[in-house]
Amino acid sequence: MKDYPDKMSAADARTFRDDVLNIVSQIPCGKVTTYGHIAALAGWPSHSRMVGRTLRYTPGADLLPCHRVVNIAGRTAPGWGRQRDLLEAEGVTFKANGRVDMSRHLWEPDIL
Repeated sequence: MKDYPDKMSAADARTFRDDVLNIVSQIPCGKVTTYGHIAALAGWPSHSRMVGRTLRYTPGADLLPCHRVVNIAGRTAPGWGRQRDLLEAEGVTFKANGRVDMSRHLWEPDIL
């Protein structure tokens, strides 16, 4: 695993978790955002992988619209086939290559 120069303390990790969950809860229907964007909004731009881990391992995170989080290229989470179905049900369109049309559906809030 990458050795981050900006390691988190336990208190930082709890704050990061809470911030990630708060940000994800605000993604509107029909929009997506990226792991990296969430990490940056939470104040830890080099921790995009930790966003994914937070969403996967935090109890109750499955009650949030986690399906609206994709990678920077618009790819859905590997091994979660239902994610595409959930996004399409909200009107999110995909390109021929199977990726979300980020130019139409990327959510970038100015301020949270």
